[in-house]
Amino acid sequence: MPPGSRRRSRIVAFQVLYEADQSGRDSRPILERHLDESRLAADAAAFTRSLVEGVEQHREELDERIAAQAPAFPLSSMAPIDRNLLRLALFEICFDNRRAPLPVVINEAVELAKGYGSESSGRFVHGVLGGIAAAHATDHEATSNEHAGRSAGPD
Repeated sequence: MPPGSRRRSRIVAFQVLYEADQSGRDSRPILERHLDESRLAADAAAFTRSLVEGVEQHREELDERIAAQAPAFPLSSMAPIDRNLLRLALFEICFDNRRAPLPVVINEAVELAKGYGSESSGRFVHGVLGGIAAAHATDHEATSNEHAGRSAGPD
């Protein structure tokens, strides 16, 4: 995989988030170590950094959205791989200003879940992200329509 690929950046970001989650340690030194070891190109390293920092910054809201979409699976008992892949993909869907196409983000998360998680991780991650993405698209469309209505002015 090329040192500048977004997929590789997502893998490194996932590894950092997973390690920090499992160890209970601050993600910053873990991120620095992984970036040193990964030999990512400068733009890919910057993307990785923005993903990890973004997930950490928005973790509470990300976790709330995940919990709302998967109420039968409390975050504390969810597989740590699934939990961190969901956080990572959901950050890209809802907060990243360099948006990748929605199907790409979901596909990447599902592929990582299949590669790192259990036999059912891919289906679980796809189901949760699909529901969240649909809700996010509906919210975004409603907001866009509201703004368009205000700017249209009187007839």
